[in-house]
Amino acid sequence: MSQPTVDPTFYRSASEAAAAPPEELAYVVAFDRAAQQHDAMTVVDVNPASGSYGQVVGWTDVPGVGHELHHFGWNACSSALQHEGHDMSGLSRRYLLVPGLRSSDIHILDTQPDPRSPRLVRTISGKELSDKAGYSRPHTMHCGPDGVFLTCIGGPEGNDDGPGGIALLDHSTFDVVRAWETDRGPQHFAYDAWWHLNQNTLISSEWGSPSMIEDGVVPELLLGGKYGHALHFWDLAEGRHLQSVDLGVQHQMVLEVRPSHDPEATWGFVGVVISTEDLSGSIWRWFRDGADWKVEKVITVPAEPADPDRLPPALKPFGAVPPLITDIDLSVDDRFLYVSCWGTGEMKQFDVTDPAHPRQTGSVRLGGIVDRAPHPARPDLSLAGGPQMVEVSRDGRRVYFTNSLYGAWDDQFYPDGVGAWMAMLDADPAGGLGVNERFFPHGDDFRGLRPHQIRLQGGDASSDSYCYR
Repeated sequence: MSQPTVDPTFYRSASEAAAAPPEELAYVVAFDRAAQQHDAMTVVDVNPASGSYGQVVGWTDVPGVGHELHHFGWNACSSALQHEGHDMSGLSRRYLLVPGLRSSDIHILDTQPDPRSPRLVRTISGKELSDKAGYSRPHTMHCGPDGVFLTCIGGPEGNDDGPGGIALLDHSTFDVVRAWETDRGPQHFAYDAWWHLNQNTLISSEWGSPSMIEDGVVPELLLGGKYGHALHFWDLAEGRHLQSVDLGVQHQMVLEVRPSHDPEATWGFVGVVISTEDLSGSIWRWFRDGADWKVEKVITVPAEPADPDRLPPALKPFGAVPPLITDIDLSVDDRFLYVSCWGTGEMKQFDVTDPAHPRQTGSVRLGGIVDRAPHPARPDLSLAGGPQMVEVSRDGRRVYFTNSLYGAWDDQFYPDGVGAWMAMLDADPAGGLGVNERFFPHGDDFRGLRPHQIRLQGGDASSDSYCYR
């Protein structure tokens, strides 16, 4: 009996992923803040040898309006190899699962036979998600060895404010199976989740319930320490809560979790948006210490003084621009950590060869609440927004990012308009960053929509969990 063919983009190790052919396309979701146009999946040419390099070459509208497409992911990836030997017939990195953060609908797009023209093949309604898993407002997904883990910030319909948690979806049929948790312990807020497969540990983070985020940051809640400020550790196989670590009530909004890609490692990073003590942002490292997990702050990014007249109303009383760390990404080789400072308009690069002692090795500024730093391709154009959703190529040489955070927050911090743009940085293997002057989709390229998360053809630094060294 012949063995099933394994998708060549299921990589056994991080080094195998880095050695694979480079990406030629990037999938980028874009949404209409006014909820008058369809949200869309756009396809951007990222092959530098192509005549359409840096251009939007594919476009798929999703039905209806007002979804606010946000984070999305593949139906399957390298983590499937954790159970190598089970029936993998037909399982491949083919479908994109694209949730609407406001509508709770999940759109399934088939990237075959033409990767430039994804086809909508199914929509899972928010009602189905609520009925079968008890959740709403799907936010982030990761493909695991036995299904798709979909973190949701809201509870069931009629009780949106939670608790939020993780829905499990079948990665072949896309059916909503159930809520993943069997014992959630004290966890209430949800945001991101990822894992150490070989340690049987899932790590989850906290943002806030829908009413706390959908109309912008609520100052009273922020200053009152009401947003999420803890990390949670779970038994991955059992869905059982094991441990919470509170980072301190001043460290508000604990967002993106990025575990080491080394399957034997027991450390990772999480970003914190803001400190109510001094408006700084921070990066924390988690690590196993005996039977317990510990978390320590390893990077602080300070706020920058600014003329109040140049600040949006929410920041005028403070006379400073907070960095607002809204995304981070760890290169596949676990060497460089990228930190998006959406408020100041800075992308930082840190060498994390020693994860307990990161060392800054690169920085680029584009946009920013005050600076509005232009792209070298258009020095005449002041940019709003700033480095936000970041994605790193498997070989670590290219760093892509878009400028929109979340509709209501865009409007709050960039009240004169956030615009729409995407950039790419060239990363030196020895450390250092430079803006690629040839790559700058912006403005009308996105037809009035705001671009958000990026996924790269064949996988990227935040798509896969590797099972072998």
